[in-house]
Amino acid sequence: MHELSLCQAIAGVVKPYAGGRRVDVVRVKIGALRQVVPESLSFCWTLVRDYEDMPDAELEMEFVAAEVQCRSCGRQSAISSRWSLLCPNCQSADVEILCGDEFLVTSLDVS
Repeated sequence: MHELSLCQAIAGVVKPYAGGRRVDVVRVKIGALRQVVPESLSFCWTLVRDYEDMPDAELEMEFVAAEVQCRSCGRQSAISSRWSLLCPNCQSADVEILCGDEFLVTSLDVS
């Protein structure tokens, strides 16, 4: 379960920016290729937020679909499987990931 280490990393980013203020909401953007299980991330966040003295901090997740540009046929396509990075058009593995591998803290609300 890598979601626990991801939550620890989120807290490591958030705490310095909060500057001792109460953290109300943390927003993250998660790409489909990160293989994050939303329920596990939410559960782990409840553990980490309590440990890091942010007991009321909610975690809002935005998920980003995976998209690739094929170097063989030139087509830009969404990837429906997070296990296969083949071009859906020509089945080439020579693709560039355009989006879907993000894991970013995008904003936070403090009071």
